[in-house]
Amino acid sequence: MFFWDSVIQFFWREESLPVLAIVLGVAFLLFHFLKEERKSVINTLGFFFTCLVGQFISGVVHALQFSTIAGVLHEAFTIGAGIALIRLCGLLIFRIVLPRAHLSPPRITEDIFVIIAYIAWGLVRLRYAGLDLGSIVATSAMITAVVAFAMQDTLGNILGGLALQLDNSIEIGDWIKVDDVTGRVVDIRWRSTLVETRNWETVVFPNSQLMKNKFLVLGRRTDQPVQQRRWIWFAVSLDTTPTRVVGAVEGAILQAEINNVARKPEPSCVLMEMDKGCARYALRYWLTDLAADDPTDAAVRWHVYTALERAGIKLTVEEQNVHFIKENEKHEEAVRQRELSLRIKTLKRVDLFAQMTSDELYKLAERLKYAPFAKGNVIARQGTPSQHWLYIIISGETEVYLEAPNGEKRILNVLAKGDFFGEMSLMTGAPRAASVIAKTDVECYRLDKESFEEILLGRPSIADEVAHILVTRRTQLDSALQNLDEEALHKEIHHRQNEVLATVKRFFGL
Repeated sequence: MFFWDSVIQFFWREESLPVLAIVLGVAFLLFHFLKEERKSVINTLGFFFTCLVGQFISGVVHALQFSTIAGVLHEAFTIGAGIALIRLCGLLIFRIVLPRAHLSPPRITEDIFVIIAYIAWGLVRLRYAGLDLGSIVATSAMITAVVAFAMQDTLGNILGGLALQLDNSIEIGDWIKVDDVTGRVVDIRWRSTLVETRNWETVVFPNSQLMKNKFLVLGRRTDQPVQQRRWIWFAVSLDTTPTRVVGAVEGAILQAEINNVARKPEPSCVLMEMDKGCARYALRYWLTDLAADDPTDAAVRWHVYTALERAGIKLTVEEQNVHFIKENEKHEEAVRQRELSLRIKTLKRVDLFAQMTSDELYKLAERLKYAPFAKGNVIARQGTPSQHWLYIIISGETEVYLEAPNGEKRILNVLAKGDFFGEMSLMTGAPRAASVIAKTDVECYRLDKESFEEILLGRPSIADEVAHILVTRRTQLDSALQNLDEEALHKEIHHRQNEVLATVKRFFGL
C-alpha cells in the first residue's frame, strides 16, 4: 500500500487535474468546430496521454528508490505533456478564435508562435529543474554558428517564407507565374511554397528561389478585382477595313453574355499589324476566373468567328505557296443547288412565304444570309432601333424575353429549329418588341428588307397575304392573353389588318 501511495504522490500533482481538464475541453472544441483537423487532434491527444503514462512510470521508478532517474523521466514527460497542450491551444487560437474574429494570419505565423512557446516552455522547465541557462546559452553560441553555416540553404528558405508572408508578396489563393510555370498558391510553408497548376500538378518552389528571382502575381491590381487580360488573335484579309472588323467584333462581344468575361474594363478589338498579305487583330478581354482560361478563350474565339461570319468577313492566314487542286464547276454547282434546295424547304415552313410561287421562293432563297450565333449572343435587343431582319432558325435554341425597367427578365418563349422571329421588323420597320438571346449555339438564315423588297415590288398582292398573317399571329397571341371570343377575334383581325397593310405599303413604298 505504501508503494502505490508513493507512486501516486510522485505522479499526480496539484496541477495535473486542471491540465487534464483543459486538454480535454480544448480537444472537444476542436473536434466540434475543426472537423478537417481531427486526425491531428487525435495524434496530439495520443501523445499527451503517452506522456501521462510516462509520468506514471516515473512514479513507479521513484517508488523503487531510483530517484534521479525518476526525476529525469518525470521532467521529460512533463515537457512532452506541455508541448501537447501548447499544440492544442495553438489550433484553438489560430484555427477557431482568430478566424471568427475576422483575422486570418498565415499558417507560418501560427508555426512561429507555437515554436516560440515550445522553446519558452522547455527553458522554463529546465530552469525549474535547476539548470543554469546562462552557461547553456554561452556554450551553444558556437554550436549555433556551426549549425547555421551548415544549414544556410534551409535557413534561407525559412527566412524567405517569413519575408513572403510578412510583406504580403504572395498570398494563398494568388495565381503566380514563375518561368514557364503558372498556377495557384495553395500553401506557404517553412521551406517551400506549393503551387497547383491547371494540369493538376503541384509544383514545390523553394522560398529562397522566389525571394531571389522575379515572379508574376497574375490578376492582382491595387483596389481592383482579381482579373487578367487575355488576348484572342485572328487575321482577316487586307481588303476589309479595320473599322468594319472592329465594329463587328466589339459589337458582338459587348452584347454577349459570356461566362468569366468581365464587363469592366470593356473588351476591345485592336489592329496589331499588317504583314504577309493579311491584317492581324487582337480582341482583348479581362478574365474573372483565372482557372478557366482555355475554356473562356475558346468561347470568346467562337463569338469572334460567328460575329465575323455574320458580317461576311472571312478569316485568313498568312500568304504561303500552296499547291492545290480546284474543284470543278460541276461539283460547285451541285453543292450550290443542294444548299438552295435546303433553303427553299426552310422557307416553305414559314407562314409568311407559304403563298409564294416556286420562282419567288427560289429568288428569296438566293438572298438568304447564313448567320451563326454563339451561345450567349444577344440576337435582338428590346426597344433598340432595329435592323429590318427576319431570322429563321436552322439549328439550336433561342430565348425570347422581356426586360423590365429594373433589369428583371421575363421569359416569353423558347424558339427552336424551324421557328422564325423578326417578321414585324422586316415588314413594318417596327422596333423589336422583345429581346432574343442564343440559348445554345444557333445557326440561322437571315433575310433583310432589300432582299424581300424586290419580290414584293414584283407582286404587290403579296403584301395583303403577309399583312393578314402578321395580324393573325399577333391577334391570336393577344386573344390568348385577353380571352377574346371568336367573333371579337375576327373583328380585331379585320381592323388591325388594314392598319398593318397600310404600314407595310408605306414602308416598302408600294
